[in-house]
Amino acid sequence: MSDTTDLTLNELQEPNEAAAPIAGVAEISEKDLNAVYDIPVTVQAVLGRAQMQVSQLLKLGRGAVVELDRKVGEAIDIYVNNRLVARGEVVVVEDRLGITMTEIIKSDRN
Repeated sequence: MSDTTDLTLNELQEPNEAAAPIAGVAEISEKDLNAVYDIPVTVQAVLGRAQMQVSQLLKLGRGAVVELDRKVGEAIDIYVNNRLVARGEVVVVEDRLGITMTEIIKSDRN
């Protein structure tokens, strides 16, 4: 079962040099981390899902509404490289949609 923790966006973006090292893990310098900062990742914000038969899909036309499995106001799932990492809310930034992370999902991996 996954555990959740609230973090600020700054904690996610900036490495915290004052943080205590993790037991059993060699101390990593900022120079070491610079090598991974430019690695591209795919971020997906999933509003919801729907399941239907191909025949139903083919009948959809302009203006058709596909009902998703989420309710209004329910958190959306945020995936990085197909791994669930957070939940959040949809926000409007000027004339575009964005997401605000409200919950970070801790991995069960060791």
